[in-house]
Order: sequence, then C-alpha cells, then structure tokens
Amino acid sequence: MKDLYTIQEFAKLSGVENTTLRYWDDIGLFCPVKRDPENNYRCYSLEQLTALNFVTTLSDLGVPLKTIAELRKNRDAENILRLLEGKERDLDMELRKIRICSSIIHSRRELIRIGLNIEEEQITIATRQSDRAAILWPRNEYKEGETFLQPLGAMINEAVSLRINLGFPIGGRYDNIDAFVSAPDRPQHFFSMDPTGTNTRKSGEYMIGYTRGYYGEVGDLPERMVQFAKDRTLKITGPVYLTYPLDEICTQDPSNYLAQAMVAVAKPKRHRNASG
Repeated sequence: MKDLYTIQEFAKLSGVENTTLRYWDDIGLFCPVKRDPENNYRCYSLEQLTALNFVTTLSDLGVPLKTIAELRKNRDAENILRLLEGKERDLDMELRKIRICSSIIHSRRELIRIGLNIEEEQITIATRQSDRAAILWPRNEYKEGETFLQPLGAMINEAVSLRINLGFPIGGRYDNIDAFVSAPDRPQHFFSMDPTGTNTRKSGEYMIGYTRGYYGEVGDLPERMVQFAKDRTLKITGPVYLTYPLDEICTQDPSNYLAQAMVAVAKPKRHRNASG
C-alpha cells in the first residue's frame, strides 16, 4: 500500500468510475486529498475510502447529491435515521405501484392470449382450476332506456373514491343466465379483475362462449349458450361473467371487440333405479 493514489488507481481500488470521481470533485461533494503541484493531477488517500462509502451508500439509495452534500457537513445518527425512514416509505410506495402494474399486466396478458387463440363464435366447456378474485361494484340501477353506459360512467367517476384501479380489465356480472338472455346490455353489476377483491369466482366446470361486438352487443350468444347446454343436458348454475379479452387496448374498431361469457355448469345427477 502507498500514501497517495492517482484517480485511475483510486477508481480501481474503490469501484467508482473515475468520471464520477471527477464530477463529484467538480461539485465539491467528494474531493481528492490534494493536487499534484506540478501537473494538478488529483491525488487520493486510502483513508478516503470511508468518506467515499458514505457518499456511495446514500447515492445508491437514490438520495439526491445535494442532500448528501448537506448531510456530509452536518451528519449524525438521528439525521441519517430520518433520511432512511423517509426513503423506506418512498420505496414501499414504489413497490406497491410495481406490484399493481405487474398484476394489471398479468391480467391483461392472460386475456389477450385467450383472445388470440380462440375460434370466433365458439362455445366450449373448460375447467377452472383455481378461484378467481375480483372487486364487485355496487348493483346497477337503470332508468328507462339506459344501457350499461350510464351506470358504468357513473362508477368510473367514483373510481378514485372507491379505490378502484381502472387499469384492470372490467367486466359485467349477471345474476343468472335468464338475466343475460333478457338484457345482455344491462348487467346487474360491473366488476374489476383486481385480484385484491373479495368477490370470488369459484373453480369448477364452466361453459364459455365468444362473440364479436361492442360492449353489451353480444348478438345471439346468450341463446346459443342456452341451447348448447340443453343439447348436452348441462345444468346452468350461478351468475354469468362477461369480459372482453380484446378491447380498446387491443383494437381501434369497437365492432371487433371480443366478448367472453362464462357461467358455471354441472351435469345432472343420475338416479339409480329400484333394482340398482
């Protein structure tokens, strides 16, 4: 070991780029211990590594350089504790935003993949292996001549106060298949596919139908689903969930939106005869 190091040597020793060391010197944040009188080269000492660690640690945590400079001159444990507590709160909020963004991406990616891999107008039976959570919005109230647009618009206006994140896909929920058949453009509830919700769509067997069209414009899909179940002696149970795997996020043409209607079904139990 030696007494003084050039900036290149000190950069290699500390792991901090020499361009960064020059900048920090220029702004007076971290300066060399001396300048060579002959060539004005920067000279650093080994003892400066501890002072440098103070700067790099706070800088890596995202603390502004101006704040670091102020703390360097007026530093104590209480000041640093308050600083770290504030950064921790900021990071917690940032992590929450990241988790929400990740959840929105997952929800939409899953729907889009479904939309890209189905045959238009098809109806199938599928098993959902796990429960799905969602946020169920308050029951819709329709006036004469209104469709889903009016209550949906009202709910969107209240989304912030209700803490509803509109980034998640939104769907319509009908009390039963009869409600879906009689008024497909007037769902009893809207729901957000936010997995933090308390409304649960249970795992099990579901009949799933698809069609193209704008929100609520599902054509004869409800009747076709009823006939599909009748032809296969399936019992339709529970509410109908209408979602849009391909919506305004994916296409500019509203008539090309892809709707997915899903409702639980069960095969009727067969009764044994007396001799059986």
